[in-house]
Amino acid sequence: MFILFLFSDILLNIFMKKLEYYFDCSSPWTYLSFRGLLALKEECDLNIVWKPILVGGIFNSINPSVYESRKNPVKEKSDYSQKDMLDWAVVRNITINWPKIFPVNSVKAMRGAFFAIDKENVEEYAESVFKSYWTEGKDISSDDTLLKIIQTFNWDEQEFLLYINDPGTKEKLVSNTQELMERGGFGSPTFFIDETNMFFGNDRIQLIKEFL
Repeated sequence: MFILFLFSDILLNIFMKKLEYYFDCSSPWTYLSFRGLLALKEECDLNIVWKPILVGGIFNSINPSVYESRKNPVKEKSDYSQKDMLDWAVVRNITINWPKIFPVNSVKAMRGAFFAIDKENVEEYAESVFKSYWTEGKDISSDDTLLKIIQTFNWDEQEFLLYINDPGTKEKLVSNTQELMERGGFGSPTFFIDETNMFFGNDRIQLIKEFL
């Protein structure tokens, strides 16, 4: 059985294009990109390498202009950005309702993404976290919210809580975030194909397709 799994992984690496996806569920543009990426996966033979990050850590380290633009927005640009987001939501077939809690602390939710990766269920987990926050307005920093999400997957609650509070899991999230910055990334969503070819933003899905 082990040999069969090993052979399957080898075939996956040979015949499927690898795409690395750095994501944080606290970003609406990442939710939009997530849906676009899943659609692209249906069209192309893609091996998605899921890379949970903490986008707030990136803003604090190298991109503080995000906070400045939130404090002193240009009204016209802000209004258009809102329209643009809702237009994309129609295209991606999702509903975005701006949450009362914004920004939200997504640390636990993104640590939970590593648990979902281990369970080979990260797409469903990410969709549930995105929807809980961006459609239903729930507080994804709350243990209660996350536990309600994982109940739908029949995961052990105690195992999940221990995992997201484990120092090793904390280090994984820090490491991915640092790794993205070292590779030239500055936010979420960020994609890489062929190791060095970086793309940023929901609206780059079509461009990525051209380079696959």
